[in-house]
Amino acid sequence: MNEKLQHLRHSLAHLLGAAVLELYPGSKLAIGPAIDGGFYYDIKVSGKISDADLPRIETEMRKILESWNKFEEIKETEESAKKRYIGNPYKLELLEDLATKKEKITSYQSGRFVDLCRGGHVKSAADIKPDTFKLSHVAGAYWRGNEENKQLTRIYGFAFETKEKLDAHVVMLEEAKKRDHKKLGLELDLFTFSDLVGGGLPLFTPKGTIIRNLLDDYVWELRKKYGYQQVDIPHITKRDLYEKSGHWDKFKDELFHIKTREDHEFAMKPMNCPHHTQIYARKPHSYRELPQRYANTTKVYRDEQSGELAGLSRVRSITQDDAHVFCRISQVEEEIQKIWGIIHTFYKSFDFNLELRLSLRDTQNLEKYLGNKDHWDKAEEILKKIAKTNKTKYEEAPGEAAFYAPKLDFMGTDSIGRQWQVATIQLDVYMPESFDLYCINEKGEKERIVMIHAAIMGSIERFMSVLIEHYAGSFPVWLSPVQAVVLPITDQQNKWADKVVEQLKKAGIRVEINKDNETLGKKIREAEKQKIPYILIVGEKEAKAKSVAVRQRSKGNIGLMKIDKFIKHTGTEVADKK
Repeated sequence: MNEKLQHLRHSLAHLLGAAVLELYPGSKLAIGPAIDGGFYYDIKVSGKISDADLPRIETEMRKILESWNKFEEIKETEESAKKRYIGNPYKLELLEDLATKKEKITSYQSGRFVDLCRGGHVKSAADIKPDTFKLSHVAGAYWRGNEENKQLTRIYGFAFETKEKLDAHVVMLEEAKKRDHKKLGLELDLFTFSDLVGGGLPLFTPKGTIIRNLLDDYVWELRKKYGYQQVDIPHITKRDLYEKSGHWDKFKDELFHIKTREDHEFAMKPMNCPHHTQIYARKPHSYRELPQRYANTTKVYRDEQSGELAGLSRVRSITQDDAHVFCRISQVEEEIQKIWGIIHTFYKSFDFNLELRLSLRDTQNLEKYLGNKDHWDKAEEILKKIAKTNKTKYEEAPGEAAFYAPKLDFMGTDSIGRQWQVATIQLDVYMPESFDLYCINEKGEKERIVMIHAAIMGSIERFMSVLIEHYAGSFPVWLSPVQAVVLPITDQQNKWADKVVEQLKKAGIRVEINKDNETLGKKIREAEKQKIPYILIVGEKEAKAKSVAVRQRSKGNIGLMKIDKFIKHTGTEVADKK
């Protein structure tokens, strides 16, 4: 989101807050940030607001906009701000935080409306065009995302620079509803959730597991060419490991904690990198043995709050296709270029256009980052050099670095124009220092190494949610859990249909047969609903010719085909990953 658009959306959050206070006197405003696609405001409403009320609130926003001129900054002291927002517990809590952190306190006024705010608005209210925003829906939200706090009403809105962009976004969202992975995943029988197992803990069916395994196998196939070796690690660890890595202080509230019978404290692992450092540290390494490349697809666990869980997009059990390279600083560029190649080959198979975001430190808050400043400077320069060497346009994102490493984040655009953060490469100069990882160099001396973190999919669960929506459930042949279904027209063709199934299975094609006592039309509709790439119809004519009549998804009938020809045709599609 560029700064101009962010300022527009944040200004509209103010306008929304003002409109709600006019229409629902006594309401208490909480927070109203700009977000991707628009803005929202969390409000303790005096009364009740539903989606049906949004047109009325929109009308009020446009009415108020006519009386606004600019956003005037009011410099506050802690005392003046507390006096201004007396009676609003949400603003007073925010003020306490600002005072504790010794941060500047400001309010902004537009017309008669005043709100506690850090700033970032349009220069003039005239810059807000009345036809470039639209309120979308109402949802519930706990104050600060904590279930133990009061529930507020969150009102969402869309906002763009022009009406044309707004309209295009609304159309895209309508298409996204049809593609919702939470709906399609259940309809296609890919995954399920159980109240007994718990929220955010998806259970994958045989069909869903086929897709997971195919994706993971593909990543491993690409990594194996570059000398990666598979390792395996436990799902729990003593807290000591994360204290040493720095993760405990940062993430202890997001961990699942375990107490043993002997009162030892363990945690379910929320990431894999500290475990991998201990595999490297098991013995001294000569510089001749470097790089050491470890690959490990395994689950990690994070105590996400219930209100934040969303299908496969946000879960508590996360399967990462993780890899870590332990190498000398002189080997970093070559190793990252190899990972770069893996990422581009992988995403080309799904027709994703990739853009690059270089996630760097927030130079105004360097205390948030662990490790040596000079090492950080060097790591950031190396990543910038790699981006330039590949002649790739990139956006710098200050403040988006991990607390221990700058990173290259790859942003993929799907089939309906939405952008997702997919793969990531992190250059870590901190963890090798904290775990004292080194190699013995040519002089027989200890030499500090560096560590490259690389995840191609990031999270298999989240990537599957993106893929389901990208393809609207119509996976390419190589990735489809069922690649073909055989439909005998009557029982008289069952014998030949069984032989067809047998031959396809021997050839490695994932095939099902439908012998239900239903009309052919109904069987075809069911197969199409399941988005199966090929429907093979067997009637009297096909049985006599030892062939099948082939219907291809989205193309319809493509004619009579011998089994060996169909196997060859399908095999080519699978091999090419078309």
